[in-house]
Amino acid sequence: MTEINHRRADHPIHSIFLERWSPRAFTGEEISEKDLLALFEAARWAPSASNNQPWRFVYARRGTEHFASLLDILDESNQRWAKNAAAIVIILSKTHRLTSTGEMRPAYTHAFDTGASWLALALQTRLAGLYAHAMAGIDRDKAMRVLGVPEHYRVEAAVAIGKLADPSTLPDDLREREKPSQRKPLADFVFEGQFKAD
Repeated sequence: MTEINHRRADHPIHSIFLERWSPRAFTGEEISEKDLLALFEAARWAPSASNNQPWRFVYARRGTEHFASLLDILDESNQRWAKNAAAIVIILSKTHRLTSTGEMRPAYTHAFDTGASWLALALQTRLAGLYAHAMAGIDRDKAMRVLGVPEHYRVEAAVAIGKLADPSTLPDDLREREKPSQRKPLADFVFEGQFKAD
């Protein structure tokens, strides 16, 4: 079995899935636009229903004019540590699609496909020697206003990307949590033939 980061897979998988985790300790080093765009290139190739590709990413690199405004979209608890990231990304999904007849219809898999794109980004980030931490703790209304997002889009999450720093750089309460988390066993969420409620 595969074991990395005090995580153990019960079945053989590639090590990248155990290597990927969401740290909060970042070094504060900058990232080049070229290196950041390579991460989005991986996200570009995620699977997508009817090839709609509903994912959208708005980013700001550390040291650029937009970094502070994207950081300000995060909840204060996330700003405490994400301020040291090399980049902040807001992930959105297109909730509707335009049909060939000109009708706007719900894109039922918009969040599903955008999640696949996020995972591609997260894995490529790890392969590049960096880490990505996705956050639900954001002000979605503020994101819509600040980023100028029109209707038929939804703000899904934010992501901090950067180089891993020593956990000692974090406040005490966060330092204690700075380790890869475990996962539920397969039996809790994989069912043969019939759904089983929690």
